[in-house]
Amino acid sequence: MGDMIDLGDATGAGRGYLAVPEPGTASQGPGVVVLHPWWGLTPFMHRLCDRFAALGYAALAPDLHGGQTATDEEGAERLLGAVPTARRAAWTEAAVDRLWSHPFVAGGPIGVVGFSMGAGWALHLAAVRPEAIAAVVLFYGSGDTDDLSRSTAAYLGHFAEDDPWEPAAAVRAVEAGIRDHGLPVTFHHYQGVGHWFFEEDRPSAFDPAAAALAWTRTTEFLEARLRMAAAGGRS
Repeated sequence: MGDMIDLGDATGAGRGYLAVPEPGTASQGPGVVVLHPWWGLTPFMHRLCDRFAALGYAALAPDLHGGQTATDEEGAERLLGAVPTARRAAWTEAAVDRLWSHPFVAGGPIGVVGFSMGAGWALHLAAVRPEAIAAVVLFYGSGDTDDLSRSTAAYLGHFAEDDPWEPAAAVRAVEAGIRDHGLPVTFHHYQGVGHWFFEEDRPSAFDPAAAALAWTRTTEFLEARLRMAAAGGRS
């Protein structure tokens, strides 16, 4: 359904996977930026963008590893240090700008869905692109909430109840930080699952029941918040 595109960022190297609804289904609608975990822009992330497009969203996943992917934790950890932080920031911001200017979105509201490493970048985008971002979904990842003073987005989180990669204290701190800015936030905690429980290409972690529930909650949240924002009723 989708294709790899150039993001047009300042580095001249940014790429991403873009999926839009099939012709004849809708002429305009909201956009969703999808931010991958440390494995990179894998086929699973492509398929996730396609799922969003099938629901009527333009979905763009920037490649934050510069074309590289990993299959194990050791390789993923190496990739974390392979790209400067400033370059990843440029790629995420270029993805928002590219999607916002796309004829399908045409300056309409955008949601951001971030997974693990990508969740921290989702919070970054909410801080630096508050005029565009109306909804943020975090999957088992945290980040800095200090700069959300200009954000008007609503926030949804999905976390494993017992997750050594994302301790409960860090999750509580993110939730409190968002709430301290007066922003609506709902975090869900899933029992009996671990980190990456949503990702079907991680068979040792994937939990179909929890993933299905998280998907339903995510799509209902995005539908409510992005349609509300499109109607001029952000809250």
